[in-house]
Amino acid sequence: MKILIVKLSAFGDIIHALPALQDLLERKQVSEVHWLVDQRYGFVTDILPANVIVHQVALKGDHPVRSAWKAIKALREIGFDAVIDLQGLIKSAVLARACGSPVYAFDPHFLREKASMILTRNIRFHPQDKHVVQQYRRIAAAPFTSSFAPPQASSDTPTEAIPYRAPQIDIAHSHCRADTTLLQRLDLKAHSYVILHAAGGWKTKQLPEQSWIDIARSLYDQGITPLFSWGNETEQTQAQHLAAQSNGYALPERLNMSALVALIQAAKAVVGADTGLLHLAAALNQTTITFWGPSASWNSAPFTVEQTATEPQNPEKVVKHWHIESSPACGPCFKRTCNQFVCMDAIKPESITRILHEL
Repeated sequence: MKILIVKLSAFGDIIHALPALQDLLERKQVSEVHWLVDQRYGFVTDILPANVIVHQVALKGDHPVRSAWKAIKALREIGFDAVIDLQGLIKSAVLARACGSPVYAFDPHFLREKASMILTRNIRFHPQDKHVVQQYRRIAAAPFTSSFAPPQASSDTPTEAIPYRAPQIDIAHSHCRADTTLLQRLDLKAHSYVILHAAGGWKTKQLPEQSWIDIARSLYDQGITPLFSWGNETEQTQAQHLAAQSNGYALPERLNMSALVALIQAAKAVVGADTGLLHLAAALNQTTITFWGPSASWNSAPFTVEQTATEPQNPEKVVKHWHIESSPACGPCFKRTCNQFVCMDAIKPESITRILHEL
């Protein structure tokens, strides 16, 4: 079987889809797995296994319709047995269905754009399929079930939740190339450092500026370099400002995926919100500290095998990924904007520095 995954964006969501990809690669029936990604996030697919064939489409370029049609023609010529739509939007459903194969997609209750249901076979989730990793795995398994019933049928609801599987990246067998000179180029080889990713895709996910400054100063006082990372010009300006206020260090250049992997692997830990860089760090088995307010840890946080969404912080087990919850009365709301913003103000710097000092 030839399978196409349609997961166009974004950084963290692509990381979350890795367990579903691994499920497909481990099936004996599957001979080829292809992946369609938005060109803006093509850099993320460098971490995919080298045997996964990646296709890009420029939906935000100068000629999005032309790019989409070119991609569709190329994919139709391959001839897929099934398409897995892990995006859940109208645009992804159109691209997936245009490939001419059955398309498996989200449970209707989890779709942001309900109109996409016209083009796809929507898979029922178990009530405990709460984490996005579980949901992606459920969709990826659908083409291999003995029968398919319309999602309106109550008998189509799974009897058991699908297990959570931690995203993992095998750099040695990926499209990345080892960057062995990065730390020397950045003058970090002799320094112990913690990556502080102050950026966030949503404004509601960002800590107050003073909180980052307090965290960075605490690290500096402990002889650890607070390293502020960034991915675009706006984030770069933010990183440089925070570094200047805290004796920190801002990345001097934008890193490609291979260099970013090398930077993360050599760090003491990575601190940040629910963002792509944090999920990348977790998939590389790096220690992470994340904070949660508008989004929910049970929906998208990194967990280890010992940690599960139902047992996230058992003190008797090794904790690799720490989750600090603001738990506002109005949350989690999953909103990108807010008129009564209280989430991140409730996250105190001391709750983060305390963990860092214990590592």
